[in-house]
Amino acid sequence: MEFAYHRLARSVPGYRWWKPLVTGLIALAIFIGFTIVLVVLLLASTLVFPEVRPVITKLITTGEIDNSLPVVLAFSLSSIAVILPSVWLARLIMGPRPVGLLWSIAGRMRWRWMARLILPVVIAYGASTLFSVVLLPLVTGEGIPPATVSSSTWIVVLVAVVLVPLQATAEEVFFRGYLAQTIGGWLKHPLFAILLPVPLFTIGHQYDVWGLIDVSVFAVVAGWLAWRTGGLEASIVAHVVNNTVIFVIGAFGLVDVNSKTGSGLEVVISALTLALYAWLVLRAAKRFGLARVRVVTLPPPPDPATLVHSDGDPQGAVTPRG
Repeated sequence: MEFAYHRLARSVPGYRWWKPLVTGLIALAIFIGFTIVLVVLLLASTLVFPEVRPVITKLITTGEIDNSLPVVLAFSLSSIAVILPSVWLARLIMGPRPVGLLWSIAGRMRWRWMARLILPVVIAYGASTLFSVVLLPLVTGEGIPPATVSSSTWIVVLVAVVLVPLQATAEEVFFRGYLAQTIGGWLKHPLFAILLPVPLFTIGHQYDVWGLIDVSVFAVVAGWLAWRTGGLEASIVAHVVNNTVIFVIGAFGLVDVNSKTGSGLEVVISALTLALYAWLVLRAAKRFGLARVRVVTLPPPPDPATLVHSDGDPQGAVTPRG
């Protein structure tokens, strides 16, 4: 039998409809534990580095997240990144096995395929960044914003390069992996697995309506790519590059990393970027000969001659009823 990515939970023996729900509860408990540890480490950092105490105090008392500050950015990204081990450990406990089915139909991360995604993502997001940061300001007459380097610039860049891949991967594993496969175990059509997690992903971002539409567009395309390519590699690469670029150029003052507002133009640019990326991914997948489904060979039906009744007599010795 063939199983698409969103149906992988059903590709192994022992699937039960309620197991993903228990997995989610276990993951939530582990996530809470990791979060407590992070908060303790954050508070402990004020003892080692007294200069960050005002920043952390403001974060705790007001809940205001200033991602231009290294310690706040590190905590913000880490608090999301711990979703990854939480879901992974929960799946390790509850199954299905191999746990790598979260990554792809191959039961593992397909690294050679991921390497093939470097060119598509560089082309799509390179063009998008060039247009948004350089060409668009020239067209509108606003002028290219000057790059600035502060005492924290390179620390922010380092934090982003190290932690964004973990943060973005964690979100993909949860929303396009765990949730999609949970829904796919219940509902066969891929649109359910692609679309139903979108509102949950969207409400986790505190943006205005344009920003939320932008996030939703990404979620839909990322979910479709996971189904179409049989794994999370394409959505992970796009998510990592998008977020890393934003935080890196934000570290030089070229964009506001704390902005909660968007625009219709930004949504159009984002949609076109994702459309170009998806098209390039499909071309690369065709050239690569990428498998889209997991093929599982079911055991052959038992030979009637080997079956026995409860009294031990071979079934083949029983006179069939006419």
